[in-house]
Amino acid sequence: MPYCAPMNKSLLPGFLFITVLLSTAFLSPAMGADRITGHDFATRSEVIAQHGMAATSQPLATQIALDILKQGGSAVDAAIAANAALGLMEPTGNGIGGDLFAIVWDAKSEKLHGLNASGRSPQSLTLAEFQQRDLKYVPPYGPLPITVPGCVDGWFELHEKFGQLDMKQVLAPAVGYAREGFPVTELIAHYWQMSVPTRKDHANFLETFTNDGQAPGKGDIWVNKPLADTLEKIGRKGRDAFYKGEMAQVIAQTVQDAGGFLSVEDLANHRSEWVDPVKTDYRGVEVWELPPNGQGIAALQILNIMETFDVQAMGFGSTDYVHTFVEAKKLAFEDRAKFYADMDFADVPVEGLISKEYAAERALLIKDRAARRLDAGNPALYAGDTIYLTTADKDGNMVSLIQSNYRGMGSGVCPKGLGFGLQDRGELFNLAEGEANTYAPGKRPFHTIIPAFANIGDDFRLAFGVMGGATQPQAHAQVIINLVDFGMNLQEAGDAPRILHTGSSEPTGQAMTNGGVVSLESDITYQVRRELVQRGHKLEINVGSYGGYQGILLDVNKGIYFGASESRKDGQAAGY
Repeated sequence: MPYCAPMNKSLLPGFLFITVLLSTAFLSPAMGADRITGHDFATRSEVIAQHGMAATSQPLATQIALDILKQGGSAVDAAIAANAALGLMEPTGNGIGGDLFAIVWDAKSEKLHGLNASGRSPQSLTLAEFQQRDLKYVPPYGPLPITVPGCVDGWFELHEKFGQLDMKQVLAPAVGYAREGFPVTELIAHYWQMSVPTRKDHANFLETFTNDGQAPGKGDIWVNKPLADTLEKIGRKGRDAFYKGEMAQVIAQTVQDAGGFLSVEDLANHRSEWVDPVKTDYRGVEVWELPPNGQGIAALQILNIMETFDVQAMGFGSTDYVHTFVEAKKLAFEDRAKFYADMDFADVPVEGLISKEYAAERALLIKDRAARRLDAGNPALYAGDTIYLTTADKDGNMVSLIQSNYRGMGSGVCPKGLGFGLQDRGELFNLAEGEANTYAPGKRPFHTIIPAFANIGDDFRLAFGVMGGATQPQAHAQVIINLVDFGMNLQEAGDAPRILHTGSSEPTGQAMTNGGVVSLESDITYQVRRELVQRGHKLEINVGSYGGYQGILLDVNKGIYFGASESRKDGQAAGY
């Protein structure tokens, strides 16, 4: 039965527990793992520093961010510099042909700012065009799923508001690495090699991302001089160098020559949007996400449902916990499929979706057996592969930033001579008429990439995120539950074995069948797996990405940062 937390008390048990944890165990990772939490999932200690912190999925990018901070750059400067480098070093997940979302904590005003830097569909491409081609879904590769790349405009919006250094200086490290080369890591080499067969026939892909048709291997030095020239020009001339003029003409012409519809007008008219983050309160901890067209509020919906149960009493990794979490995820994702879309085109009932009353009603649908099919709720009644990085500076400013091509290396279409590929984010549109996420010209597609932030009382600020498609809201919720209910430290909360459910209804129109599939990492016991099967869950191994987590926590009173980067990726957290 659902558990009713004592919401009338100002200090909830979970909040008291995490406050004690953060003031003691966070200062001693070994103690946090063994003596207090009873878990030992951390693969490394947290990083602790006073003046600045960066956590990215590539150690060289982390070092670039630290260098920018040491030069007097802000957390935003460091985040942009790291993102530019990751587009070069990890093109299997991001690049300037993709989109960006960010949450920024401004220490001076003590306010959160949200940026939606996602691009829109071509104005000349209509739903009728897809119907004439007898397409039920937007294809994953080629010119049709290409939407306007929002990343570069996002950089300049962030920089104008919070930057300290000149953009040329911010982009210089990435330019240098692109021109001189860097050694490719084993994990990225693996993803790179997997990407070539599906994209090799698309415009300029082999010339842009291979050496004589071969992806680089582990330890190979990768040089991308065209990207160096592109970034250098953007640093000197600003965002219009990308969205107007010769570069925009090359981008549009490449897409159109490949049979697509993106135009110079689509690029010239693009603008990012500053948005207000939205929150829920999970046992006294404020958790912030961005509103749709992203999927961030799914994490808030999951947390709201889980709050109605006594999660701490269930125990980490128990059958009851895994079952309840999976069922909560299913409920949130049915709403995700029906309601989440570009809010300029759809009336998304955000307030109702993340309300406690709605969560309490939905929680009653969770039974002892796994649900095979579910319907979205009626929240209006309650109205009132990818990279993630986080940075923090000496003044207490913090950035939570995520950026992606979608499907790893994106559409496979690469503007001739510019050194990057274009995203295929438009694949996530629905081609059925009358849905919230139905394709329309000039519309932003449903987005999977989501940054997150949390305020733990007045004493702690947490910028965090987890890359990995539909894994992201599930993992966001699990990180918070690990911290609040299970008392893990920042590193442990990301390293702990994850629960992944796939097969929910999707915003593209695919419906959930037979309850979907549950995938559990290896530390979940055989006994739990057997009991989950007995409850009607279908279990499989490695059905999707478990994600890649980074986190930075600020202890406001002591003025120190804790950094964490999980072991599933190449990442590094480092400070100074």
